[in-house]
Formats: sequence, C-alpha cells, structure tokens
Amino acid sequence: MNFDPGLFKRLERSGYDRLGPRYLAAAAARRGLVDALLDAAELAPGLAALDLAAGPGQIAQAALERMNGEGLAIASDISAGQLACCPSLPRAVADAEALPFAAASFDRIFCGLGLMFFPNAQAALEEMRRVLRGNGRVTISVWGTAADTPLVAAALSCMRRLLPPPKVERPSIFRYGDRDVLLHCLAQGGFGRVEIRECTLVSEFSDAAAYWQAFLDLAGGAAESLSRLPPAKQEELAAGLPDELAPYRCHTGFRMTSTVLVATAAPV
Repeated sequence: MNFDPGLFKRLERSGYDRLGPRYLAAAAARRGLVDALLDAAELAPGLAALDLAAGPGQIAQAALERMNGEGLAIASDISAGQLACCPSLPRAVADAEALPFAAASFDRIFCGLGLMFFPNAQAALEEMRRVLRGNGRVTISVWGTAADTPLVAAALSCMRRLLPPPKVERPSIFRYGDRDVLLHCLAQGGFGRVEIRECTLVSEFSDAAAYWQAFLDLAGGAAESLSRLPPAKQEELAAGLPDELAPYRCHTGFRMTSTVLVATAAPV
C-alpha cells in the first residue's frame, strides 16, 4: 500500500471536524499532559507562543493564563472544526508542514500529541525552527511505545484483529515513543539541547463501552474511518474490546497507565 499524505490529511481533517466539541470535553481527562508541557516550556509574561495541532486550543489557552494574559498565544490546526471551539483565541487553520507565519515570529512553540500525525514530521520540525526565534524553545509531547500506551494500543489491537487492513495507510502513532528515535528526529529538524522526560497518564473507565467512546473522541481520522463501517461491523468491534481490556480490569471497571514523552529543544 502506497502512503498518500494528501488523503491522510483530508481524513484527519474530516475526523477532527466531525468530533468538534466532543474532543474538547474528552481532553479534560488529559489536563495533566498540558501542565507538563507548560512546565517544561518555562513561560514568562510577554512571550509569543504558537500551539500546533492545537485542536480546541487547550494548550494555547493555558499558556496565555500562565503568562497572566500578557503575551500572545495562537492556536493552529488543520481542522477548522476544532478551532471553532476556542473563539476567544487568535486562530490559524494551517498545515504544520507549511506554516503561514513569518520567520522568527515566536518565543515558544507547543505541539501536544501531534508530531506523530504529521506525514512529513521533518518538514513540520523545520517549519517550527523557521518560525521560532533564536533564543526560543519548542516543547513537544508524543505517545510512548505501544507496550507503554494501552489507552490507544488496546483499541488499535482490536481493530487489527477484527478488521481488514485500512484503505488509507496511517503513520504509526507510536513512531516517536522511543527516546532515541525522538531525539534523532529533533536533531534532524535542526534542534539541539534536547531534554526528554516521561509523564504518566492514568485513565479509568467504568466499562468497555466507556473506553470505546473515549477512544473515538480522541482518534480523529481513525474514528472517521470507523464511522464509515457498516453498523454490524462497528458492533462487532465494540463487542470484541473486552479481550484487549482484560489485563486492565479493576474493581471499578478498567484502569490504564500510559506513558507520554515530553521533549524540549532549542534551535541550533
């Protein structure tokens, strides 16, 4: 199967447009990851920040609050439907691989759980470096390895078991989950002085249906593809989930601990 970046982006855009405010509601459970990004960025009043793959602008809004409202925080995403959820922020519907900003425009750039969705991650990093000021910093979070990220891996495992190979090839969501791979990627994009730390995300669900809905509210393009399946196949997927979730059963339902890598870097 040949990878079609344009088709992949259209599917992602359609998926996140369709999710709309549901993604924002689900994002509340991941607020700790936002705080980890902001802590690593060492924000100060008066800075200009760009939030890439911003979705509903949760990071941009939190960054502005960290700066006591004294600064600039722009939310940018490929999905206009997501950006419609943060009307109080400056917004830019844009492809991260071709940003519509002048060189050296920002002091801080955030990309929360987005890098692995860019078909050409190197192009996106080079664009980040271009629009970042010389003394600026980029702060990125990515999912850990599949083994360390059951929140996503359980659903994907069920899909692989019960569905034929996807018609639209997708980059692995775990492709930067190894520290060395992430470090190499940042270096290739023109960044140095890289610091990578692990963050833990604990997720709890009352039953398999609650987990499945949480995954669908997170998954963007994958959720869009699933929505196009016949109802019977969608029901088969939902019914098959308990097999994947069995290792995470607890007395209240299911409990998963997932790893996220948070990296900070400076242009070189």
